[in-house]
Amino acid sequence: VREALQRLIQEGLLRSEPHRGVFVPVMTPEDVDDIYLVREAMETAAVRRIAGTSRAVSSYKTLDKVVRAMETAEKADDWNTVANRDLDFHTALVAAADSPRLVRMFTTVISETRLCLGVLSAAYDARGDLVEEHRRISDLIRDNDAEGAVAVLKKHFDDGVVTLKRRLAARDGAQAG
Repeated sequence: VREALQRLIQEGLLRSEPHRGVFVPVMTPEDVDDIYLVREAMETAAVRRIAGTSRAVSSYKTLDKVVRAMETAEKADDWNTVANRDLDFHTALVAAADSPRLVRMFTTVISETRLCLGVLSAAYDARGDLVEEHRRISDLIRDNDAEGAVAVLKKHFDDGVVTLKRRLAARDGAQAG
């Protein structure tokens, strides 16, 4: 149990306070900015490593399957599944770069993202363009357009940060009121 707690603390999913205990961290707007800054850097590196190589076609096929699952969930108004497939998409994107170190670093960041989205789960139903953005990213990778895919990815993250910060503000306002 101690080892598991230490691992969760190391991954940023728990916070340890000496002589007080272990706590789930409270997500702040600064945390959202920082998580998405790191994700953007990692996923941009992954896109640039994939596009223009023999990995592009196989990556597209993997990403396309995830996007189709997102579309099915969206049509069913199943936003929990959309959220899970969203994270699967980004995990598959990084894995397609075929860099063990990038995957290892990303694993920690995507865990923090899951924590963030778990706290703010209602954010997904406010993003009607979510599936389309993922479709465009995968299509641009297929077409070997790294810069186009990076531009859509950046917009995707920027929109996500705005949405999550709104949810944080609403949560904090509800708790204060």
